[in-house]
Amino acid sequence: MRLNQSMSGTRKARRAAEAGFTLLELMIVISIMVILMSIAIPNYQRSIVHSREAVLKQDLATIRGAIDQYTLDKQKAPQSLEDVISAGYMKVLPEEPTTHRADCWVAVSEDSMMAIDQNQPGIIDVHSCNDQLASDGTAYSTW
Repeated sequence: MRLNQSMSGTRKARRAAEAGFTLLELMIVISIMVILMSIAIPNYQRSIVHSREAVLKQDLATIRGAIDQYTLDKQKAPQSLEDVISAGYMKVLPEEPTTHRADCWVAVSEDSMMAIDQNQPGIIDVHSCNDQLASDGTAYSTW
């Protein structure tokens, strides 16, 4: 009876020792995780940049559309971006996605008239104030 008890005790001790992971197995798993993360993180950062650029293009199109609509309706161009907001063509200026500032829009004014019946020149375009390069190699401020 004692022989069976001692054999079953050694079996239990052996099973307990074999139940864990070796250092080599843990190092392999950690290495695989590091490799996968080194691939995933740059792709994630690139997708964030592309989404900010898409938002910037959409915001510029929205502001330019509001400026054009203001000019055609009022028969004069707005003198500032605040004129477009106060007239109700936009609720607020959107936050510029690359600088995270709402006061970062650069208004472009000209003396030319957009419409035949327009009687006062003013803002005709808007750009970002960010001079950094976009993913396509152009500066955000030229969009």
